[in-house]
Amino acid sequence: MRVEWSSLRLISAASLAAGSAFILAACGQKPAPAAPPAPEVGVYTVQPTAVPVVSELPGRTSAFLVAQVRARVDGIVLSREFTEGADVKAGQRLYKIDPAPYIAARNNAKATLARAQANLATQNAQVARFKVLVEGNAVSKQDYDNAIAAQGQAAADVEAGKAQLDTATINLGYTDVTAPVSGRIGLSQVTPGAYVQAGAATLMTTVQQLDPVYVDMAQSSVDGLKLRRQIDEGRLQASGANAAKVALTLEDGRAYPETGKLQFSDVSVDAGTGSITVRAIFPNKKRVLLPGMYVRASIDEGVNDKALVVPQIGVTHDAKGQPTVLVVGDDNKVALRPVTTSGTYGSNWVVESGLKPGERVVVNGVDKAKPGMAVKPVAAALPASAGSVDGAATSADAANASNAVGGVQAPAASQSSGSK
Repeated sequence: MRVEWSSLRLISAASLAAGSAFILAACGQKPAPAAPPAPEVGVYTVQPTAVPVVSELPGRTSAFLVAQVRARVDGIVLSREFTEGADVKAGQRLYKIDPAPYIAARNNAKATLARAQANLATQNAQVARFKVLVEGNAVSKQDYDNAIAAQGQAAADVEAGKAQLDTATINLGYTDVTAPVSGRIGLSQVTPGAYVQAGAATLMTTVQQLDPVYVDMAQSSVDGLKLRRQIDEGRLQASGANAAKVALTLEDGRAYPETGKLQFSDVSVDAGTGSITVRAIFPNKKRVLLPGMYVRASIDEGVNDKALVVPQIGVTHDAKGQPTVLVVGDDNKVALRPVTTSGTYGSNWVVESGLKPGERVVVNGVDKAKPGMAVKPVAAALPASAGSVDGAATSADAANASNAVGGVQAPAASQSSGSK
């Protein structure tokens, strides 16, 4: 009986344990599963980078010299001695105006001068004689004074005759209409047989010097003020003694092969447009640029040594259009950060505010990273054109992968390059 009772006790205990396990299973209590691993994201470490500051401005070309050839004497045009659209040299004769009236005027001036010179010789001789006679009281002092006055009048007539002859000679020279400057001549506004007038300043043709040429651009006063402020703050370095370089894009979208130099910036703001005029000068040996052409100019205004750049794939925009980035903190948690951009440089955004040097921005796996989430940062795998400012390979980023996991990633050498 004792053996049977013990056996019953063992069977009851086993049944109770089995029932308890069944009840726990029925209630849904399971062992806690292991936490999922943190997603791996590629990060880009922001470092100060030398970035050239370039302004894109619309502009119009204008000739270096423009000379309107106008009539300076009245007369009939006898001949035209140039080909329209050809290059002419300064002093080359362009038109011939009938010189006959001016030849006659010059001859008349010559005769007038000769008569005045003859009269002066007579008066000089009379003064010489009266000077001796007045000493011996042979003539009165009044007659001597009159002779001296007549001598002075005769000398003045000679000078007037010379001036008249010079005027007649100049007018005769104006019958040969010459090019005032070297350059390319335009359409002829008059033909042989036409009557031109000096009083009306009849336009005959125009000569323009096309090498070099000017490009006049309009820059907003706000951009000009921003540029000067950045230079004062030391964020931009001016080119010093060397003039700022300017590149051109032509109307057909092609780049102009020659580089220009910035000449000056106007000292006043146009009250109507709120802009200032900026002028550059370009060589134009092949005459590609013609006056009045529309171009786009890129002005190299300086270098921003402290620019922060972020690959474009790491910058997104919220519903309001505000640029944002995902930043990985020292605790490897993701935070959403709004930023302000000022433009692009290569395949990167130039960030004006919102980031600090050394911060890590998510550029690979942006869709996997959410604000507040813990991630595993590794060096970003970027194309050669986006991984660094100068387009170099990102092997330096891969070499610093271990630093990116534990803390701030060491900067790659290519990120500090200022070349395009």
